[in-house]
Amino acid sequence: MTIQANAIAVESPLEDLEETVMELIINAGESRSCAMQALYAAKAGKWDEVDGLLAESTAAAKRAHVVQTQLIGADEGTGKVPVNLIMVHAQDHIMTSMLARELIEELIEVHRKLQAKD
Repeated sequence: MTIQANAIAVESPLEDLEETVMELIINAGESRSCAMQALYAAKAGKWDEVDGLLAESTAAAKRAHVVQTQLIGADEGTGKVPVNLIMVHAQDHIMTSMLARELIEELIEVHRKLQAKD
């Protein structure tokens, strides 16, 4: 199984598990970071930047999700993928970045409506 995330091809998510998990963490972090930048841009009324940053956030989240899905597939529900602290850490990053992005999108809409009233 070949996965491609951030233009890095890995023959199997289990082949270099540490590198694969780092890809999860990097992409989840990028997703959250871009979403936060979009919120700061919205607060400043820089609406031309907001949509681009949200699109970057979504793209990074999709890259993380692709890797995560392939790890789940490689595991086949049989425990083939070892669960260690770094794997748990990666999952935490994915989940918190997803939640942050969802909440940030809502906050951006609030800022959009408030600024439209002014």
